[in-house]
Amino acid sequence: MSHPMQFRTILLSMLVGGFAPFAAAVVSIPVSLAGSREANAATSSKLGNLAGFRTIATDAKALLDKGDVAAAKTRLKDLEMSWDEAEAGLKPRAAAAWHEVDKAIDRTLAAVRSNSPDLAACKAAITDLIAVMDRAGGPT
Repeated sequence: MSHPMQFRTILLSMLVGGFAPFAAAVVSIPVSLAGSREANAATSSKLGNLAGFRTIATDAKALLDKGDVAAAKTRLKDLEMSWDEAEAGLKPRAAAAWHEVDKAIDRTLAAVRSNSPDLAACKAAITDLIAVMDRAGGPT
């Protein structure tokens, strides 16, 4: 059974550059993807693997669940910096999805950086952020 990304690569190669790129695409097909549900999901996602970003968000959520807004704010700064550093690689893959996640990060940062952070609002923002990440990093 052919992997959907393999088919797209082969088809695109045939359409764009004739059969020479097609031969290269066939040679470069990774056999290890066949049968790997996780690998298939990761390669067919909108933005790619967002697990690292999601881990930071869930760390911050755990801190908010403990009521530690200051520590969550610090952890979310890590998310902001790593997200911004990855922009050039992620945004071209799916600009709309990237903007959706970026806006959810901004809303969460605004909630925790408020002069008087409301814990319930912070928790709602981080919960929404994680859901947005799951949708954006999920299958297309």
